[in-house]
Order: sequence, then C-alpha cells, then structure tokens
Amino acid sequence: MSSALPALVGFARTLRAAGVPAGHARVHAWVEALVHLDPDRTADVYWSGRLTLCAGPEELAVYDSAFGAYFGDTPVRHTRRARTVTTLAVAVPADDVPAGEPDAVDDLSAVAATASRAEVLRHRDLAELSASERAEVSRLLAALRPSGPARRTRRRRPAHHGELDVRRTVRDMLRRGGEPARLHHRSRTRAPRRLVVLIDVSGSMAAYADGLLRFAHAACRRRRSTEVFTMGTRLTRVSRELNGLDADASLIAASAAVPDWSGGTRLGEQLKAFLDRWGQRGTARGAVVVVASDGWERGDVAQLAEQMRRLRRFAHQVVWVSPHAGKDGFAPETAGLRAVLPSVDVLVAGHTLETLEELADLLCREDAHA
Repeated sequence: MSSALPALVGFARTLRAAGVPAGHARVHAWVEALVHLDPDRTADVYWSGRLTLCAGPEELAVYDSAFGAYFGDTPVRHTRRARTVTTLAVAVPADDVPAGEPDAVDDLSAVAATASRAEVLRHRDLAELSASERAEVSRLLAALRPSGPARRTRRRRPAHHGELDVRRTVRDMLRRGGEPARLHHRSRTRAPRRLVVLIDVSGSMAAYADGLLRFAHAACRRRRSTEVFTMGTRLTRVSRELNGLDADASLIAASAAVPDWSGGTRLGEQLKAFLDRWGQRGTARGAVVVVASDGWERGDVAQLAEQMRRLRRFAHQVVWVSPHAGKDGFAPETAGLRAVLPSVDVLVAGHTLETLEELADLLCREDAHA
C-alpha cells in the first residue's frame, strides 16, 4: 500500500486542480478504504475514490474525467442498478462488473505504472518532454478546470442568516396584523469574476506556449466568459477558437489565427493595444488577469512598466506566469520582468504540469474580502 501512496496523492492533487475540493479528510478516507480493499484492483481504486472523494453528483463527471486522464484512457465503466441497495459497499464485487469488460477486473499493475508515470511527468519541464510525454501531459491538462474566483455582488437574496431583511420582516408582520413574526435575513449573492489570459507566443516562449494554450482552453471550457489573447509582435484574440470541446482542434484553430507565432516580443505595445481596445472598456475591469511570459522585451521597457501600472488599476488581481520562476537560481534579471514586478500581485512558475495545477488552484480560490 505504501508504494501506491505517491500515485494516490498525485491523483488527489489532479482532482483538486480539476475543481473537486478533495481535501485532506477525503483523501484520508480514501486511503483508509483502500487499506481494507485491494489497491491492485482497478475497481477498488475507482469506486473507493468515487465514494470518498466526491461529495455530490455534479462532481462525478469531473472525477471520471480526471481518473481517466491520470490512470489511463479508459476508466472503470459502471452501470446503473435498478434494485434497491440497503447497504452501501465501498468496493464493487467482481460479479457486478458487466460481462465482456475485462478492463474492470484486470490487475492494476499497468494502470499503476501509468499513474506513476503521470506523477513523474507532473514534475518534468514542459520544454524537455518527448512527443509521447507531451501527449500524456496534454491529457492531464484537459482535466483541469481553472476559473476566476467568485465575488460578492450588490444583489441580495433571502438567507437563513446574515443581515436583517427589514422589508420582508415588516411585510410578514403586516400580514399577521402587526403581530410579531419570524425575522427574515438576506445575504449578498456571488458571481464569478472574469478571467483574462494573455499568453506570450514569441520565440523564447515557444516551448511553453502549447501547454499554456491548453491551460487556457481548459479555462474556456470551465467558463465561456474567459478571454484569451496571444502576444508577440501583435495582439490576437483567440477566445472563440479555444471555446471548442476538443483541445487539439481548438489549438489548431488558434494556431491558424495567430500570425506572429514564434516571432519577436513587444509586450508593452501589445498590452497597450489590449487595454485600449478591450481592457478599459470592461474586459479587464474587476477581472483576474493572467500574463504568461518570460519577460523578454524588445520594445520600450518604460512603456511596458507604464502599461502594467495601467492594467493594475483596472484589474482585480494580476498574476504573472514565468516558466523560469520555478527553476533553481531564478532571479528577475531581465529588464522587462523587473519593470512589471511592481504591478504584479502574484508571480508563479508555469514550466511543469504541477505548477500549472497550482495556478489552477490559485485561480479558483474565492476572494477573502470580496
């Protein structure tokens, strides 16, 4: 069982990045369940995780997708049972598996090897992946569900606790002829913040652009209001191209729409173009803006710093993703990166699958003071 723990913990991280709040209590319950089961059976791993890591029906589809991406292409199939079940079992007996589906009862050695491989790939630099490894990482990126945090709006709705709803309370008293009535409360509703992703597709970012665009595609699938732009020698909006369900087809469409792929870098000019046409008109106002770039600027660094200050005034939060930030010995030595740091709220790495999962988790956190 101890040999399987790294793979289980890695899957729990992937599941959290996919949007399922699989906290320590759920993971502990999953591990405790597998102690009494056989972690070498696909059915035991799948069903025990499904029953302990998911808290509602809306999380089941995400769980199935993440399980298939992490442990292999074909998760355990299941059928709906018509008869009433009086006792809830964690594991599914072997005779409950439909005939003709040997994948559900096969030994988990191959699947465990796939999980271990996925755990290793989580820490590999995206620029050093082979074609087959890049395909596996792409499958894991497709399981992510990054989205902007929620914010409190000015609208209010009835609630069991919160501020006193004077109008509803008085109306209830009037209906009772002035007799005392139950106190009514209300609370402010919550709405998702807009997420804006600006991706540098210049030559120095070519090795990471594919992974970052796949991350942006996962964000677009999670919330269609997500806006995605590419930056190089010009600004290109690719939100419509990335709204497709298939990640590969969406990236092909986005690549065809970007005319300056692997070209130069003029971040200041492109940020100004974004703010002039999109940002100040509402796209960036109150939004979480993610800028993915290594900070190499061939244009005017002073203009880049000015436009970043301008972006910071519009945005709720500015997150800068640098592929080099998580590497040993990293220091913001480029003039472009030094110019933008005063206007950046969070600087994160984006060179591995693990760092992109952490970025997804960061973007999903709700505002503390919204």
